[in-house]
Amino acid sequence: MQLSFASYNIHKAIGLDRRRDPERILAILNEMDADVVALQEADRRFGRRRSVLPLDSIDRHTQYRAIPLETRPDSIGWHGNALLVRHGIEVIGVSAVPLPTIEPRGAIRADLVAGGQRLRVVGMHLDLSGLRRRQQVRSILGHVANHGDDIPTVLMGDFNEWTRHGGCFHEFTRGWRLLAPGRSFPSRRPVAQLDRIVVSDGWQVLETGVHHSALAARGSDHLPVWARLELPGIQSLPAASMSTSARTGPMS
Repeated sequence: MQLSFASYNIHKAIGLDRRRDPERILAILNEMDADVVALQEADRRFGRRRSVLPLDSIDRHTQYRAIPLETRPDSIGWHGNALLVRHGIEVIGVSAVPLPTIEPRGAIRADLVAGGQRLRVVGMHLDLSGLRRRQQVRSILGHVANHGDDIPTVLMGDFNEWTRHGGCFHEFTRGWRLLAPGRSFPSRRPVAQLDRIVVSDGWQVLETGVHHSALAARGSDHLPVWARLELPGIQSLPAASMSTSARTGPMS
């Protein structure tokens, strides 16, 4: 079974033109055409933490549905972290992941069923402090381990890690594979690989990349990153639902 995963820091839908434009972000999501998307900075930071992407607009204008937490009725996630899944993917569990932090950072976990196969996804936005980032990665890995069930897992988000292999990436030991889709920040002239995807054993990595388009170049200060993955031995989903293998893949 092939699935595509993407991570995108949407900068509260404020583009390089300094305009808040949710419709532009929705258009970029449609360009990416991934099966599961982790968003960062998807909510306003103060007040009721309202989502910058209206839920009804996501439903009407994209192939996705958001996975909101019941504790945040105006939000689509936790501290700006949100997960979107293509229609046809079943959500069987969702929770915030507590992180040690001073500034508002967070992570969100969802357990999904796609084509009869259970899988787990965690979206995250880590701290600016290197020491805090390592602590946060440990917390996320502990959260995943404490929920048991050795199922295929994908972790993705804005790691805020400027080094290519050091820092918080040292926390991913046996059982995890760190992917580097490419330079994604800043979006106009990317020099840093702040946005990453980490996969558990069992996934075969078919392709990774950074989504480049005219809209993405100005829609946020980050570019989206993506990975196309496969679970060997699992039959692909029907084309009518979400077959990634049947798509030509506009994410290059």
